Amino acid sequence: MARILFTCAYDGAPYRGWQSQRGGQTLQDTIEEAMGRIVREPVRIAASGRTDAGVHALAQVFHADLPESCRMSAENWVAALNAHLPGSIRMLAARYVSADVHARFSAEGKVYEYLICRDAVLNPFLCGRAWHIPHAFSEELLEAALRVYVGTHDFRRFAARRGNEPEPPPPGFYERTIHAAELQREGQGMLRLRFHGNGFMYRMVRMLVGTAHQVARGRMTPEALSAMLLDIHAPKTRFCAPAEGLYLHRVIYPTQLK
Repeated sequence: MARILFTCAYDGAPYRGWQSQRGGQTLQDTIEEAMGRIVREPVRIAASGRTDAGVHALAQVFHADLPESCRMSAENWVAALNAHLPGSIRMLAARYVSADVHARFSAEGKVYEYLICRDAVLNPFLCGRAWHIPHAFSEELLEAALRVYVGTHDFRRFAARRGNEPEPPPPGFYERTIHAAELQREGQGMLRLRFHGNGFMYRMVRMLVGTAHQVARGRMTPEALSAMLLDIHAPKTRFCAPAEGLYLHRVIYPTQLK
């Protein structure tokens, strides 16, 4: 078997998320079906992480183990897969790697971006691709909320449950490090929130954004947000931003894998 690492981009709107599930219509199912048609046998892929229904990716990474009999150049794999996939999924790059390289477990971190449109009327070309918030809120308070998240914290109050979490969780299970959480202004009405961390839990970025928006609206102070982050017994946040504004921007790997 030969292991090949792919980088792909996709519009998440038509799909029920990344992970394969009964009924299909997921990104994993669609890509595996296309690879199976090329190699004429079932293929399983493993991604750097799962994205939810409606979430997009600019550079998702996954690997596949392919039979040696189907070995062709990485460039040809990109072209072959794109010929068998819908236009909403595009392979960007591929390269052969050693068998110990894993799309998920070899990753050192990820960068997510979240788009917010503040225009009074949403551009139809942004429909399904940004959170439309036409009402007033403070960008300065939004930035203050984002600064609260930076550092190493227990983020259990900002993550949804998948149902397979260990009980009780081992020490550090909910701990993540956010290296940067920044707001970038693009034009008059567009905001880009960028999160760089060593890892993110289920719906974590969306819950961070949704709660920061409450601070921006004056419904919570940055100090209250900080206290909530420090208190693992505080109630879980009730605020989760919509999926359509979220993008997996980049997966970070060790230098030797670049």
